[in-house]
Amino acid sequence: MHDDNVLLESRTLRDRYTERVDALDKVKALELLPDGLHVTTEAVAAYFVVHREVVRKVVERHREELSENGLTVLRGSDLHLFKSDNMSLYRESYPQPRSNLTLYTRRTVLNIAMLLRDSAVARRVRKYLLDAEAADRLPSGDVSRAIREMGRSLQELGPVIHRMSVRLERVERRVDNTERVVCAMSERLATLQSRDVS
Repeated sequence: MHDDNVLLESRTLRDRYTERVDALDKVKALELLPDGLHVTTEAVAAYFVVHREVVRKVVERHREELSENGLTVLRGSDLHLFKSDNMSLYRESYPQPRSNLTLYTRRTVLNIAMLLRDSAVARRVRKYLLDAEAADRLPSGDVSRAIREMGRSLQELGPVIHRMSVRLERVERRVDNTERVVCAMSERLATLQSRDVS
Protein backbone atom coordinates (compact mmCIF):
# COMPACT_ATOMS: atom_id res chain seq x y z
CA MET A 1 0.00 0.00 0.00
CA HIS A 2 1.18 3.52 -0.81
CA ASP A 3 1.61 6.44 1.57
CA ASP A 4 -1.21 8.90 0.75
CA ASN A 5 1.40 11.57 -0.14
CA VAL A 6 2.31 9.61 -3.27
CA LEU A 7 -1.00 10.78 -4.78
CA LEU A 8 0.19 14.38 -4.40
CA GLU A 9 3.19 13.65 -6.62
CA SER A 10 2.01 11.13 -9.20
CA ARG A 11 -0.54 12.12 -11.81
CA THR A 12 -0.49 8.58 -13.19
CA LEU A 13 -1.54 7.25 -9.80
CA ARG A 14 -4.19 9.98 -9.44
CA ASP A 15 -5.62 8.98 -12.82
CA ARG A 16 -6.22 5.46 -11.49
CA TYR A 17 -8.66 6.81 -8.90
CA THR A 18 -10.68 9.38 -10.87
CA GLU A 19 -13.77 7.17 -11.01
CA ARG A 20 -13.84 6.50 -7.24
CA VAL A 21 -16.00 9.54 -6.42
CA ASP A 22 -17.78 7.46 -3.76
CA ALA A 23 -14.76 8.23 -1.56
CA LEU A 24 -15.98 11.81 -1.16
CA ASP A 25 -19.26 10.80 0.52
CA LYS A 26 -17.53 8.15 2.64
CA VAL A 27 -15.44 10.92 4.24
CA LYS A 28 -17.87 13.87 4.30
CA ALA A 29 -21.08 14.97 2.56
CA LEU A 30 -20.47 17.14 -0.50
CA GLU A 31 -23.16 19.75 -1.09
CA LEU A 32 -24.03 19.90 -4.81
CA LEU A 33 -25.79 22.71 -6.64
CA PRO A 34 -29.47 22.25 -7.55
CA ASP A 35 -28.42 20.74 -10.90
CA GLY A 36 -27.07 17.78 -8.90
CA LEU A 37 -23.82 17.77 -10.88
CA HIS A 38 -21.67 20.73 -9.88
CA VAL A 39 -20.24 22.64 -6.95
CA THR A 40 -18.66 26.10 -6.75
CA THR A 41 -15.22 27.12 -5.55
CA GLU A 42 -16.75 28.20 -2.24
CA ALA A 43 -18.37 24.76 -1.77
CA VAL A 44 -15.09 22.99 -2.59
CA ALA A 45 -13.27 25.18 -0.05
CA ALA A 46 -15.96 24.45 2.56
CA TYR A 47 -15.73 20.70 1.89
CA PHE A 48 -11.95 20.66 2.42
CA VAL A 49 -12.08 23.30 5.21
CA VAL A 50 -9.62 25.58 3.43
CA HIS A 51 -9.79 29.15 2.15
CA ARG A 52 -11.12 29.52 -1.40
CA GLU A 53 -7.78 31.05 -2.45
CA VAL A 54 -6.14 27.69 -1.68
CA VAL A 55 -8.56 26.02 -4.08
CA ARG A 56 -7.90 28.71 -6.71
CA LYS A 57 -4.13 28.12 -6.40
CA VAL A 58 -4.59 24.38 -6.93
CA VAL A 59 -6.70 25.15 -10.00
CA GLU A 60 -4.03 27.52 -11.36
CA ARG A 61 -1.26 24.93 -10.95
CA HIS A 62 -3.24 21.94 -12.27
CA ARG A 63 -5.79 23.48 -14.65
CA GLU A 64 -5.21 21.00 -17.48
CA GLU A 65 -5.59 17.92 -15.25
CA LEU A 66 -8.65 19.36 -13.50
CA SER A 67 -10.25 20.35 -16.81
CA GLU A 68 -9.88 16.76 -18.00
CA ASN A 69 -11.79 15.75 -14.88
CA GLY A 70 -14.71 18.15 -15.35
CA LEU A 71 -13.56 21.63 -14.29
CA THR A 72 -15.55 24.23 -16.27
CA VAL A 73 -15.49 28.02 -16.30
CA LEU A 74 -18.74 29.60 -17.47
CA ARG A 75 -18.76 33.03 -19.12
CA GLY A 76 -21.13 35.11 -21.21
CA SER A 77 -24.26 33.40 -22.46
CA ASP A 78 -23.34 30.08 -20.81
CA LEU A 79 -23.07 31.84 -17.45
CA HIS A 80 -26.32 33.72 -18.05
CA LEU A 81 -28.14 30.48 -18.93
CA PHE A 82 -26.73 28.67 -15.89
CA LYS A 83 -27.68 31.57 -13.60
CA SER A 84 -31.21 31.67 -14.98
CA ASP A 85 -31.57 27.95 -14.21
CA ASN A 86 -30.10 28.43 -10.70
CA MET A 87 -31.18 32.05 -10.05
CA SER A 88 -31.69 31.85 -6.29
CA LEU A 89 -28.07 30.86 -5.70
CA TYR A 90 -26.34 33.34 -7.98
CA ARG A 91 -27.45 36.87 -7.38
CA GLU A 92 -25.44 39.60 -9.03
CA SER A 93 -22.71 40.80 -6.71
CA TYR A 94 -22.55 44.47 -5.84
CA PRO A 95 -21.35 46.71 -7.43
CA GLN A 96 -20.39 44.55 -10.46
CA PRO A 97 -22.10 41.38 -11.66
CA ARG A 98 -20.11 38.13 -11.72
CA SER A 99 -18.27 37.78 -15.06
CA ASN A 100 -17.44 34.06 -14.74
CA LEU A 101 -18.23 31.07 -12.61
CA THR A 102 -15.97 28.07 -12.01
CA LEU A 103 -17.84 24.79 -11.65
CA TYR A 104 -16.47 21.51 -10.34
CA THR A 105 -17.87 18.01 -10.85
CA ARG A 106 -17.55 15.32 -8.19
CA ARG A 107 -14.65 13.92 -10.21
CA THR A 108 -12.93 17.32 -10.14
CA VAL A 109 -13.41 17.55 -6.37
CA LEU A 110 -11.89 14.08 -5.97
CA ASN A 111 -8.96 15.20 -8.13
CA ILE A 112 -8.48 18.24 -5.87
CA ALA A 113 -8.49 15.91 -2.83
CA MET A 114 -5.51 14.17 -4.39
CA LEU A 115 -3.71 17.51 -4.86
CA LEU A 116 -4.41 19.41 -1.61
CA ARG A 117 -1.53 19.07 0.83
CA ASP A 118 -2.77 20.87 3.93
CA SER A 119 -6.33 19.63 4.35
CA ALA A 120 -7.25 16.95 6.88
CA VAL A 121 -10.35 16.12 4.82
CA ALA A 122 -8.25 15.66 1.65
CA ARG A 123 -5.86 13.37 3.56
CA ARG A 124 -8.83 11.27 4.73
CA VAL A 125 -10.10 11.00 1.14
CA ARG A 126 -6.65 9.89 -0.07
CA LYS A 127 -6.40 7.37 2.77
CA TYR A 128 -9.85 6.00 1.95
CA LEU A 129 -8.87 5.58 -1.72
CA LEU A 130 -5.67 3.71 -0.89
CA ASP A 131 -7.34 1.55 1.78
CA ALA A 132 -10.16 0.65 -0.63
CA GLU A 133 -7.61 -0.33 -3.28
CA ALA A 134 -5.78 -2.55 -0.78
CA ALA A 135 -9.09 -4.20 0.16
CA ASP A 136 -9.94 -4.70 -3.53
CA ARG A 137 -6.63 -6.50 -4.03
CA LEU A 138 -7.17 -8.75 -1.04
CA PRO A 139 -9.46 -11.36 -2.68
CA SER A 140 -7.00 -12.30 -5.37
CA GLY A 141 -4.10 -12.84 -2.98
CA ASP A 142 -4.64 -13.27 0.73
CA VAL A 143 -8.15 -14.74 0.62
CA SER A 144 -7.21 -17.31 -2.02
CA ARG A 145 -4.22 -18.35 0.04
CA ALA A 146 -6.41 -18.56 3.16
CA ILE A 147 -8.94 -20.75 1.33
CA ARG A 148 -6.17 -23.10 0.14
CA GLU A 149 -4.77 -23.34 3.69
CA MET A 150 -8.25 -24.01 5.07
CA GLY A 151 -8.69 -26.80 2.50
CA ARG A 152 -5.42 -28.39 3.58
CA SER A 153 -6.43 -28.12 7.24
CA LEU A 154 -9.79 -29.75 6.52
CA GLN A 155 -8.02 -32.60 4.70
CA GLU A 156 -5.80 -33.14 7.72
CA LEU A 157 -8.79 -33.00 10.05
CA GLY A 158 -10.82 -35.50 8.00
CA PRO A 159 -9.20 -38.65 9.47
CA VAL A 160 -9.30 -37.18 12.99
CA ILE A 161 -13.01 -36.41 12.66
CA HIS A 162 -13.62 -39.96 11.35
CA ARG A 163 -11.81 -41.52 14.34
CA MET A 164 -13.80 -39.31 16.70
CA SER A 165 -17.11 -40.35 15.12
CA VAL A 166 -16.15 -44.06 15.41
CA ARG A 167 -15.32 -43.54 19.10
CA LEU A 168 -18.55 -41.63 19.63
CA GLU A 169 -20.53 -44.54 18.16
CA ARG A 170 -18.79 -46.93 20.60
CA VAL A 171 -19.57 -44.64 23.52
CA GLU A 172 -23.22 -44.40 22.43
CA ARG A 173 -23.42 -48.24 22.31
CA ARG A 174 -21.94 -48.47 25.80
CA VAL A 175 -24.39 -45.88 27.12
CA ASP A 176 -27.29 -47.83 25.55
CA ASN A 177 -26.04 -51.05 27.17
CA THR A 178 -25.61 -49.29 30.53
CA GLU A 179 -29.16 -47.92 30.30
CA ARG A 180 -30.49 -51.45 29.62
CA VAL A 181 -28.61 -52.83 32.62
CA VAL A 182 -29.86 -50.00 34.87
CA CYS A 183 -33.44 -50.56 33.67
CA ALA A 184 -33.17 -54.29 34.32
CA MET A 185 -31.74 -53.68 37.79
CA SER A 186 -34.46 -51.18 38.62
CA GLU A 187 -37.15 -53.69 37.52
CA ARG A 188 -35.60 -56.41 39.73
CA LEU A 189 -35.40 -54.01 42.62
CA ALA A 190 -39.04 -53.06 42.20
CA THR A 191 -40.00 -56.76 42.08
CA LEU A 192 -38.01 -57.50 45.25
CA GLN A 193 -39.58 -54.55 47.06
CA SER A 194 -43.07 -55.69 46.11
CA ARG A 195 -42.34 -59.22 47.52
CA ASP A 196 -41.03 -57.76 50.77
CA VAL A 197 -44.17 -55.66 51.22
CA SER A 198 -46.50 -58.62 50.77
